[in-house]
Amino acid sequence: MPTNIPILLTWLRIILIPLLVALFYLPEAWMHPVGRDVTATVVFVVAAWTDWLDGYLARRWNETSAFGAFLDPVADKLMVAAALIILVYLDRVGALIAVIIIGREITISALREWMAQIGAHKSVAVSMIGKVKTAAQMSAIPLLLYHKPIAGIDIHLLGTWLIYVAAVLTLWSMGYYMRMAWPYLIEQDRKH
Repeated sequence: MPTNIPILLTWLRIILIPLLVALFYLPEAWMHPVGRDVTATVVFVVAAWTDWLDGYLARRWNETSAFGAFLDPVADKLMVAAALIILVYLDRVGALIAVIIIGREITISALREWMAQIGAHKSVAVSMIGKVKTAAQMSAIPLLLYHKPIAGIDIHLLGTWLIYVAAVLTLWSMGYYMRMAWPYLIEQDRKH
């Protein structure tokens, strides 16, 4: 297993997941809900920042690896899934939205794995719509974790709208990736 700073940053993101979840199981005597929400927001933002930083450093220092390419999206999907489950638990996100986003991540991960096995992984490479979806999602989640108004701005409402945008883009991008993979699915079906 390669060890370099980008991979260590990815491992940090994975380590932050149980911390994020544990914050919501602390008794109120240990941490007030407002402090918990602020801390959870900071943990998520740090994790999101490490996602950007590990990719940047891996490319800049030419330290990309197959292991890093595998671990990075796993860490991202685990962090987003954990945050969405917490937000459903707190009744800040509807279960349907969480199922759409998490379900899409599982589906597209499986599709990419299958496409890589048949040598067509470039057909389902990350698209611009996927990047916009991720930006909306990664902006919405910290807003929903924080949840409180800032300077008269309804942060929860803003986060809710962004997570709805992310859910729509999630479905759209899933359709896009499925359309790109469809010819390969038909071809493989004909072979069997």
